[in-house]
Amino acid sequence: MKHTGSCFCGVVEIQVTGAPEGMGYCHCRSCRSWSGGPVNAFTLWKPDAVRITAGAQHVSTFEKTPMSQRKYCEECGGHLMTNHPTLGLVDVFAATLPTLPFTPGVHINYAETVLPMRDGLPKLKDFPAEFGGSGEMIPE
Repeated sequence: MKHTGSCFCGVVEIQVTGAPEGMGYCHCRSCRSWSGGPVNAFTLWKPDAVRITAGAQHVSTFEKTPMSQRKYCEECGGHLMTNHPTLGLVDVFAATLPTLPFTPGVHINYAETVLPMRDGLPKLKDFPAEFGGSGEMIPE
């Protein structure tokens, strides 16, 4: 299955193929600041499942830390995705892919939340252990 999305102005188009490796919500301060919202809905993909299909010349990168290379459109500032080279995954923001059914499975960095969510999903204090976090769960 393929899903196509774009930046805010539409000059950059991206396409994902197959199924995501995972979906969920990130509550960390960096994601909140970048997204402009109280929580960031993410979809994680293997890098070869993500392609920029139009407007690649308009894509810029902001790298605050080696863990996150945030991609955005130079024309409108619209956020597209974040490469996570240390994890071998790309986060294509759920809002960027309007046809992808968003089925979250986890909350990460929930210790930093400013918007508590009671949805029955697992709430990780930080990151899963396999991604270098504690893997510690915290209650809703």
